[in-house]
Amino acid sequence: MEPGNRTEVAKFLLLGLSEEPELQPLIFEFFLSMYLITVFGNLLIIVAVSSDSHLHTPMYFFLSNLSFVDICFTSTTVPKMLWNIQNKSKAITFDGCFTQMYFYILFAGLDDVLLSVMAYDRFVAICHPLHYMDIMNPGLCGLLVLLSCVMMATYSLLHSLMVLRLSFCIDLEIPHFFCEIKQLVQLACSDTFLNNIMMHVGAGLLGGSTLTGILYSYFKIISSICRISSAQGKHKAFSTCVSHLTVVSLFYCTSLGVYLSSSTTHSSQSSATASVMYTVVTPMLNPFIYSLRNRDMKRALQRLFGMEKFTKGHFVLRLNKCTS
Repeated sequence: MEPGNRTEVAKFLLLGLSEEPELQPLIFEFFLSMYLITVFGNLLIIVAVSSDSHLHTPMYFFLSNLSFVDICFTSTTVPKMLWNIQNKSKAITFDGCFTQMYFYILFAGLDDVLLSVMAYDRFVAICHPLHYMDIMNPGLCGLLVLLSCVMMATYSLLHSLMVLRLSFCIDLEIPHFFCEIKQLVQLACSDTFLNNIMMHVGAGLLGGSTLTGILYSYFKIISSICRISSAQGKHKAFSTCVSHLTVVSLFYCTSLGVYLSSSTTHSSQSSATASVMYTVVTPMLNPFIYSLRNRDMKRALQRLFGMEKFTKGHFVLRLNKCTS
């Protein structure tokens, strides 16, 4: 097959999760419901944090940024897949494919970096509680988010430019539901040695540095908690980390699952199915984890929906009945 240059490649074909026609309506409904839950849940977190002065702290500032990134991350892939299913099309333009790849790498990396920043926030809060607000001041919090965005935008741009230099063959079918960089590189007819090196080294450096930061932060956190004398104090300190630790575990376990599935099996379809956990399910579950296991967030959501006054009024009414 003769390679095609940039101008000859008009579009790619996204094969999706299944080519069975009878499964398409089920896949559409399944992903549409998950997408709506993801957007609505994460928007609730952002609105609750913005509207409640009690949550104007570094921890919830980073959480609202994580929720925004999760909305963008899911919106990079799912709407296009839903559009293709609805219109019975598999096509995505060359520019659309590379735009999707760029933003997918950007927001996936931002998820990773923000989780590391949130671990550092918990480290300062528990290990240096007296200086917490001085260290995690608004200027530093904003700078950490800004640096994360600049770093990941540069990282994603480098990957995109490396893929743009490739020539592609006649077979432009991507066995995935979005333009994943590994699948694009495999379609190339030109030499992909540098691309493969950059993918593995970049993923190793990014994932390794953020994971090291998270592990170091929690090592120091656990050491500090162990020095607390009272059991109640230990429980209170650790309870502030449970939600973040759950999200971190979910993020890295699903990432590892996608990596192992793509390494141990030659079936691209299996890899695409495994990536659903990482790209769709994890962003959908994050709001539930933070709202169900976080007392402050529960109260903020109750205030947002006006349920707190109702709950207090119901409690007072029951108390009056008991005393009368």
